[in-house]
Amino acid sequence: MRVLWLGVPLTIAVTAILVLAYGNAAIIPGLAFGGLATAIQVAAVMAVQPVMKAPLREMMVRWGWGMGLRLLGVVLFAVAVLIRPDIFPPLPTAFGYVGVLIPLLFLETRLLR
Repeated sequence: MRVLWLGVPLTIAVTAILVLAYGNAAIIPGLAFGGLATAIQVAAVMAVQPVMKAPLREMMVRWGWGMGLRLLGVVLFAVAVLIRPDIFPPLPTAFGYVGVLIPLLFLETRLLR
């Protein structure tokens, strides 16, 4: 759950930066895709954490599921931008997702100890 405690403030911080850069139109994409990135990372860590001491094969299968979830987030980004570009402008939406996911991904190794 430490990912959640880091992801929520990171989502708020990234959204605040996006609002400064892109205006109020960045609130929804920043919060939505920052929240999505946090949820994906929480699910990925929860999938891998129980098998950290298991054989490498089993751990890699769970890690692969986490990477699949992250790829699903990229697909959801593309769908949101293509269907509703008025609500989800491309740059704020991308920065909302990547700006939260990448730091959490780098912290994942520390969080799984």
